[in-house]
Amino acid sequence: MSYVLGLDLGTGSLKGLLINREGLIIATKTSEYDLISTQPGYSEQRPSDWIEAAKIVIKDIIAEIPDAAEQIEAISFSGQMHSLVLLDQSGIVLRNAILWNDVRTTAQCKTIMDQMGARVIEITKNKALEGFTLPKLLWVKENEPEIWSQAARFLLPKDYLGYWLTGNQQMEYSDAAGTLLLDVTNKVWSRDILEAFDVPADFCPPLVRSIDCIGTVKQEIAEELGLTSDIKVIAGGADNASAAVGAGIVHDNTAMCSIGTSGVFLAYEPDGTKNYEGHLHYFNHAEPEKYYSMGVTLAAGHSLNWFKKTFAKGLSYEELLSGIDEISAGSDGLFFTPYIVGERTPYTDSQVRGSFIGMDVHHTLKHFAKAVLEGITFSLKDSQLLMEQYTGKQFEQIVSVGGGAKNKDWLQIQADIFNAKVVTLETEQGPAQGATMLAAVGAGWYETVSDCANDWVNFKETYTPDPQLAEHYRLLHKKYQDIYPATKSLFTPISN
Repeated sequence: MSYVLGLDLGTGSLKGLLINREGLIIATKTSEYDLISTQPGYSEQRPSDWIEAAKIVIKDIIAEIPDAAEQIEAISFSGQMHSLVLLDQSGIVLRNAILWNDVRTTAQCKTIMDQMGARVIEITKNKALEGFTLPKLLWVKENEPEIWSQAARFLLPKDYLGYWLTGNQQMEYSDAAGTLLLDVTNKVWSRDILEAFDVPADFCPPLVRSIDCIGTVKQEIAEELGLTSDIKVIAGGADNASAAVGAGIVHDNTAMCSIGTSGVFLAYEPDGTKNYEGHLHYFNHAEPEKYYSMGVTLAAGHSLNWFKKTFAKGLSYEELLSGIDEISAGSDGLFFTPYIVGERTPYTDSQVRGSFIGMDVHHTLKHFAKAVLEGITFSLKDSQLLMEQYTGKQFEQIVSVGGGAKNKDWLQIQADIFNAKVVTLETEQGPAQGATMLAAVGAGWYETVSDCANDWVNFKETYTPDPQLAEHYRLLHKKYQDIYPATKSLFTPISN
């Protein structure tokens, strides 16, 4: 029996997924680690914790499936994007990794946009945001000169795992696209951006494809983990790109709606020529030579979780959402905007806050619960409309994953609001699934990522939009879009 192993390096844990040639899940293990926050807005982790988690996961998988020690053909990765790992000349980590959700770099983002603005968007297809890697590099340069003077190279989290396993340093395109240093269309590090901000070119590692072999497992690590040392290590992909692969988003006019703490509306792009003017994220896909666009709702599942904890603490999610199908579309005039921690797409506004609009004495807890689901989905609809307006896309199928795929009524709401067929996955393993698929292609089991997706990705349920409800929601969404400009001024700081 032959296997591939996918390691998904997330923000709170590392997940390992062992899959055989038939695409069947043989084992899955998880190991958690902590966030470090020394002051508000700071979010860091120790890269050594990721390595320890990887060791635990691999050893646990081998303990459960002993023949995996000899039969794993390839290991690959998915990982949290943007987070900065700084190395010295000897490859030693110089400081804790600064994570994607760290927001200390507002001043650096302003500097980047003031200095290069439209040119940065032209090259990288993205605006400078606190999550990206370049602002973190500039923060270290300005605030920790003793660290900066020792720095020789930066990596992203899953690429650091690849370096640990093989001794080779590199970065693949889907993760490099989230650094704000990559010329996304031409797939090279941007000399213009590096020179503008005085970042040495050799800070940037060599670039590879997600399906490229970056080496084999080092002998000493193989012995420690009980593996053979001829296992191929495949570069892997960024978490969103890997999740898209795992959901079968490898064809035009397909999209993914992922609702976790945040929400993502992600669409396949066949080439790198689109120009969303920075209103959407635009990154290289884990499938070579392909791309994806993405909009983000900062508080998607987080909004529902907040609502439940605040107003329905004694209820389960099933109890809270039970019966919402009996509430009319639009929650009888009640709107919710999920801006409780600010918003990313389409506004990039950290100051705006959420709201319930249209409250009436007849509204019940069920009305409010349904309004929260509709508001989250309306926010993701904003991203869908941007994609359609800029490119003329018409989505034939949207794959729903995460918390939004666990409730049948919410799935139907998605189909009606998106006005597209919504499907769920037979088996949902998130980015780890994509990592195993990249490993399978890298191992030679499949010629292309699309071939692997066609074999391994199976859909379970289909939700078709109701034409009358879809039209009703289209009109309601227009009203929803009026709420942001009407409330924005309420949250603008008042000058003394």
